[in-house]
Amino acid sequence: MYRIMIIEDDASMAKAMGRQIEAWGNEVRCVEDFRDIIHAFVEYDPHMVLMDIMLPFFNGYHWCGEIRRISNVPVIFISSASDNMNIVMAMNMGGDDFIPKPVDLDVMMAKIQAVLRRTYDMAGKAPMLEHRGAVLNLNNTSLTYNGERLELTRNEFRILQTLLENKGRIVSRDTLMTKLWQMDSYVEENTLTVNVTRLRKKLEAAGLTDFITTKVGSGYIVE
Repeated sequence: MYRIMIIEDDASMAKAMGRQIEAWGNEVRCVEDFRDIIHAFVEYDPHMVLMDIMLPFFNGYHWCGEIRRISNVPVIFISSASDNMNIVMAMNMGGDDFIPKPVDLDVMMAKIQAVLRRTYDMAGKAPMLEHRGAVLNLNNTSLTYNGERLELTRNEFRILQTLLENKGRIVSRDTLMTKLWQMDSYVEENTLTVNVTRLRKKLEAAGLTDFITTKVGSGYIVE
């Protein structure tokens, strides 16, 4: 079973497409908040995205570009503007296929199945963690925020990964030190403080202020 995200502001069309996709044994989620599509994308972690070109706030080309910064998940564009120029632009912006409107549901399913076979017979997709629009890619240890990619040191990555995996819960200093230095017999506690401080400065420089909160006597938390 594949998870497929539909980004289409025509609710009736999105529901019709969703019913057809579900009838083939897949899971579907239709985006409702068009202001923050990336948050919905990371939260749902779909195997495929069906994307209308004309959307509220930002068009489908914009959101496809944002998705491409963090994922190679296949994107199929949907549009009534099905002239050659728009089809070529959709492919150049990172799309994997194009479905013209009005949508023929049988043709749609054929295209979906073909792209899924091509994609997931070859390779999987990168696991990610997201918070406040910042996306941590677990494959290449990078953090993406507002279209900018931040390179993290090994320790910075491990700290951030542990905090994001426990989002909303306090992570003790002992837990973080064990995560960072499993192979060392002894590490000064101040070393963790130095690493957290450096990570905070890097996050703040990127615009992520107060991303990590200190809980005095307990540890750290991302919330």
